Amino acid sequence: MSIFVSEPGRPIGTRLPEVLRRRRVDDVSELTESRPINPGRGKATDAEFQLAAQSGRHRALEEYGAAAAGEPKDQRPYLPVSSICSPALYSLPASASVAEVITMMDEHSANHLVVTADSYVAGLVGRQWLLAWLHEHQTDAMSQSLTHIELPAFLTASPETDAHQLARLMLAHQLNAALVVDTQGEPVGVVTSTDYLRLYASASGQQGSV
Repeated sequence: MSIFVSEPGRPIGTRLPEVLRRRRVDDVSELTESRPINPGRGKATDAEFQLAAQSGRHRALEEYGAAAAGEPKDQRPYLPVSSICSPALYSLPASASVAEVITMMDEHSANHLVVTADSYVAGLVGRQWLLAWLHEHQTDAMSQSLTHIELPAFLTASPETDAHQLARLMLAHQLNAALVVDTQGEPVGVVTSTDYLRLYASASGQQGSV
């Protein structure tokens, strides 16, 4: 149930965790900024990772079943990200222009978009970051290809990741979204600050009605 943070970088190849794609990222578990990337990391083999992932999933589900009965979601000691994330994902290749990204976001009323390179996940961009980038690079910015842009850092988590821990790390790294990926490195959802607001607003509404 690890949470990973990928450094900012151009969308060339995959920027997923090295345990999934043997790329350079850093594992984060505390409320501090990520350490400098160590290209020598990556000791876990594919088989070891698959075994650990399966073990973590079963243990997480057991814990969830024991702890969740009768408790409001926001008060559960363990809350899997899969229970609050949105499965609606939209993606564009890194060769797409900034204008195409904005158009797709507008068409689907989406605030986040997965960027792919050779069918691999190469980044996660948000509308807020994109608008800030446009303000900074005004000349011919709309026609720029994502391939030539340094995309922002992004968090990745598994469906079984504890949503409370992920929320703390999103705050620590000042990121308002995280990409949810399965054991094969395929994106299966995105969790945003809006999902957390919806969760706690719903809980507050229930308390108010009582």
